[in-house]
Amino acid sequence: MKGQNGAERAIKFCQRRQERSPRIEHRVSAGGRCSCGCTGRRVGPMHSTVGRSNGNPLPCVRCVRHRIRLGIILVVVLALIGEGSTGWAIAAEAEGPPRPSPQWRVSATVNYSSGSYGTDSKTNVLYAPMTIRRIFRDGDVSLTIPFISISGTGAVRLVGGVPTRTGSVTGATASPAGTRAGRGKSPGDSPLTSATTDSGLGDIILRGRYYLIEESTILPLVALIGKIKFPTADADRGLGTGEFDEGVGVELTKSLSDRWLAYLDGGYTFIGDAPGTDFRNQWWYDVGIGYDVTDNFHMSVFYEEYRALVNSVNNARDLLALANYIVNDMVRVTGSALVGLSNGAPNYGFGVGVRLQF
Repeated sequence: MKGQNGAERAIKFCQRRQERSPRIEHRVSAGGRCSCGCTGRRVGPMHSTVGRSNGNPLPCVRCVRHRIRLGIILVVVLALIGEGSTGWAIAAEAEGPPRPSPQWRVSATVNYSSGSYGTDSKTNVLYAPMTIRRIFRDGDVSLTIPFISISGTGAVRLVGGVPTRTGSVTGATASPAGTRAGRGKSPGDSPLTSATTDSGLGDIILRGRYYLIEESTILPLVALIGKIKFPTADADRGLGTGEFDEGVGVELTKSLSDRWLAYLDGGYTFIGDAPGTDFRNQWWYDVGIGYDVTDNFHMSVFYEEYRALVNSVNNARDLLALANYIVNDMVRVTGSALVGLSNGAPNYGFGVGVRLQF
């Protein structure tokens, strides 16, 4: 999934395995005004009947994305407040000792990937996120704060924590003078003639997950997810797009036997358009299988595909292998290896990580 590559993703899937029972811890067309009165672009003819039962104009794309963003934040806040008030009520009514506080998890991973992404030069990416996650009875909320370092011409940058081709030019011309940074690494610039290295804070990601259906004999575990990418990475240095992204999705997990599990995830991300760009919104999915080698060691393999942000680039497709080892009740260690299957993905990647829970 976007934003959860490498070893960090191993933590997520194994966490789902360990906690699943009984409770798991078209663009647009120009013209007209939107329903809120602004002059933003409205949904195109493909959706022209949506919301028009009373003859009112449709909301513009910008307003729809703003509402999604506010909705995700509201759900996260209500989850925090609701969980806290529920805990107080239970503690007040129970005659025995109060139940344990919600669990906290802190993870740190280091992921490295390299590839040409269909360009004439190679891009090397170091992505090192720290994730703070609070586990509730019916889901979790996490905040990811990454450090990133990218060596390349600016044709590839991180989008939601994943190296992504954001330019249709294969890379031969330097950016003209007068760009925002003057270095040719802003999202709308042509790539540089030679690679440079830039490092710094990446995009911060707020993510929430709600377990809608618990696993049964027939039904899989079903979780709904929502996320917001805050544009904290420096777009002028090629570290991000400089725009908000919002995404929604669903995760399915099903036990096939005592040791085998199947995974199927999918979602849709609204990609913010940086100046000089016209990025496509992104759908994604992955399908995988996992195996508990021992009670403390889990391995899994996934096939992933993500829609390309620009028309001239192939969708990113890859195979991802993950491993998770339980050291003790407090410590987990993870590892990952990735092989790209298209020129929209890196040629290879690997990662290691550690997670503490308390």
